[in-house]
Order: sequence, then structure tokens, then C-alpha cells
Amino acid sequence: MSASERPESAREFYGRWAALYDLIARKTPGVAHLRRRAAAACRLEPGDTVVEMGCGTGANLPYLREAVGPEGTVIGIDFTGPVLERARDLVSGYDNVHVVRGDATRPPLDAAEDVDALLATFVVGMLEDPAGAVDDWCDMVGDGHVVLANAARNDGGEWYAPAVNAAFRAIVVLSTPPTTRLRYEDDPTGRLDAKIDAAHGRLRERSSAVADERHLFGVVRLTGGRLA
Repeated sequence: MSASERPESAREFYGRWAALYDLIARKTPGVAHLRRRAAAACRLEPGDTVVEMGCGTGANLPYLREAVGPEGTVIGIDFTGPVLERARDLVSGYDNVHVVRGDATRPPLDAAEDVDALLATFVVGMLEDPAGAVDDWCDMVGDGHVVLANAARNDGGEWYAPAVNAAFRAIVVLSTPPTTRLRYEDDPTGRLDAKIDAAHGRLRERSSAVADERHLFGVVRLTGGRLA
């Protein structure tokens, strides 16, 4: 789904809650470790170019900049204005970190841009065709690395999984615009799980695994792949 085709309520929702989203993105226990692991899975070297699709308020950008160094390039892409303003404020001190408004499925990048790695965290669940987006991202990167991190139900069977999944479902319902809806035609959590499975499965098909991890009580899946 292109940016112009997405419901305006989605932009309004994420824009309205940008401050709360930023707080959750930075202060949730364990999330800093997750973001550091995601950056590490990109296998970046000083001087590399890395693109983050759906960069949100920019929580991953400092970790990516640390990995590529001052001689590298970091490009963050998101479609929500108020969210991007927070990202720009966060990285204003770096002249090699660029935040761009655009669609993750049609990124505003120069076709000649040499991209060494691509990171997408908590974004494929919002796409109509997540597997197709992963294909496009892999084609863009060529022989580099693609890393996905997304939240889905814990399917590991741990004793705490039922309680974690119940809390996760409540969060999904509250964060699925419009939030005033009490009933859905289908289970939004199951719909999200299917999208995450499709995206991560496609990345495994297209790459050699360099990371296959679970974080935050098994709710967050981190998959990193080196493309052939």
C-alpha cells in the first residue's frame, strides 16, 4: 500500500501519539538492548550506508550511526510528519544522518545509491504486502544485509506466554486505528502475526541467516539475513 492509499487516520493516529510512542520506543525495559542487537545484525562497517524503513522517532538511528561512523551514511524513512520531527531533533548533531519523509514500499532513494544494509523495526505489520516489501528491500540491498524486528505473539510455549500474549493483544487493539472500535471482523493480533510470519519467512528464503532471536518475553522477533 502506498503512502497516498493509506487511511489518513493512520497518519493522524501516529502523529497524535508521537510523544508517547517516542517514550515507549526509548524507555521500555529491554528495548535499548533490542535496538543495539538489531544494529549489530546489520553487520555494518565504518563508511557503510544503511537505510532504516519506518524509522519512527529515530530511536535506532544513533545505534546505526555509531556502527557506520562519521564517514558512513544513515538514512531514516517514515511517512508521519510529527514523528519525523522528533527523529530530526534527535540526530540534528550528525551531518551524516538524514531523515526523509516517504513510503517504505516506495522509498525516495536515488537508484544509484549503494545500500549496504537495511533495517526495518515494527513496520511490516502495517504493510498490505509485507513479503513483497521484503523482496523489494532485498533487491535494493543486493549482496548486503537486511534485518527485521517485529512484535508478534509468543509461540514458544513458555509458562508465561499466555499472560504475555493477553497483554500483547490488548496493546495491538489499542494501537490499531481507529482505536474506538470494540470489535473487529477478524482478530487484529492474528492478522498481525500472519504479516510478521510472511515477512520474516520471505527474508529467510532470500538470505543466509545471521540472526534469529527472540526478545522482550518472546514477543519481539529479530531476523537478520545476509543476501547472496
